Amino acid sequence: MSVRETAPPVPDVFDPRRYADGVPHAAYRTLRDHHPVAWQEEPEVLGWPAGTGFWAVTRHADVVRVLKDPATYSSRLGATQIRDPDPDDLPFIRRMMLNQDPPDHGRLRRLVSRAFTPRRIEHFTSVVRGRARALLEDAVREARAGDGRCDLVASVTDDYALLNLADLLGVPERDRDLLLHWTRRVIGYQDPDEAGEPVHDASGRPVNPRSPALLRDMFAYAHRLALHKKSQPSDDVLTTLATDPELAPAELEMFFFLLTVAGNDTVRSAAPGGLLTLARHPDAYAALRSGRVGLDTAVDELLRLHPPVLSFRRTAAVDTELAGQRIRAGDKVVVFHASANHDERVFTDPHRVDLARSPNPHVSFGDGPHVCLGAHFARLQLRVLYEESLRVLPTLTMAGAPRRLVSNFINGLKSLPVRVG
Repeated sequence: MSVRETAPPVPDVFDPRRYADGVPHAAYRTLRDHHPVAWQEEPEVLGWPAGTGFWAVTRHADVVRVLKDPATYSSRLGATQIRDPDPDDLPFIRRMMLNQDPPDHGRLRRLVSRAFTPRRIEHFTSVVRGRARALLEDAVREARAGDGRCDLVASVTDDYALLNLADLLGVPERDRDLLLHWTRRVIGYQDPDEAGEPVHDASGRPVNPRSPALLRDMFAYAHRLALHKKSQPSDDVLTTLATDPELAPAELEMFFFLLTVAGNDTVRSAAPGGLLTLARHPDAYAALRSGRVGLDTAVDELLRLHPPVLSFRRTAAVDTELAGQRIRAGDKVVVFHASANHDERVFTDPHRVDLARSPNPHVSFGDGPHVCLGAHFARLQLRVLYEESLRVLPTLTMAGAPRRLVSNFINGLKSLPVRVG
């Protein structure tokens, strides 16, 4: 009897509702061990129409291979979300750096990199620390005045990620709630709690939240803010972009979209995920508080265990083969970061929390030409938040089950209830 005949069936890792109960690590393990490149059906779910299906890539080596080979696995052909965009929207979506291949991608990345200088990022350290301390201390004070419980997502991490990003971009204080509104609408579109009721077109189909029709308000705001920055420049990312003569207005729109949504949700998802891991492993939290483990390696281990992004899509540009599976040009190929981060072929005892783990080649920020541009800023924010949590919260104890985002894309938490001593 062949290995294929004795292998277990291919589990579903597409349905976003599965992720509301937790990352499906058992299913990922089955895929890694028996079906490392496995065909997944894409049925109609939550009112969103069925798709053509895709190849799920779950082993670390194969994920890295896909991410590092844009000539074979394109970000441009079908963009980077599992759901196919409307063909009429695809030219618009391809204007975003995330949905481009070299050499066009490299040009835009170089332009925006000018705004993310190490000096500018480090300048925010004191601001970020003060914000983390104030949010945590306020949450503890309110909890002690009440029943001793607080929701770290609602009281700390949502505002922390949002306000840090707003400072970096240069968004005025009065407009900052818009960033969270746009993030929820675009990132949380599979979760009714986040996105609300979807907008439908004339034929009754839901409209993709990344379509130009649903981004007009964001783009109009981006242009108004850019005009303001040109007349009143300051030390922020939007001033740098708005005054860059090489950046076209349409490109500025897409940068604002990318930075607003991706820049906010990376930390918004990773921060409560890291705190949840520490709450579930009090020995690890105690080791951090005592200084037996350093925060630099701890930040990366927490990112490995709870990557902010679950999956990213590519499209095969040519006929190819991956892990023995023949892939045709035009097929969707989706890499699963959380699975790669738990691959036993790379990480010893991958479900163990080892805050001193080194090396730690996780792919939580991607790999290859599209590796996260804001990774340094994200790590800084996470390190500072954990440092202040260790100071303000002597213990980190769950006060109930966390609520997870309904999404096969973002590894998000909607609530994280903890008890304050």
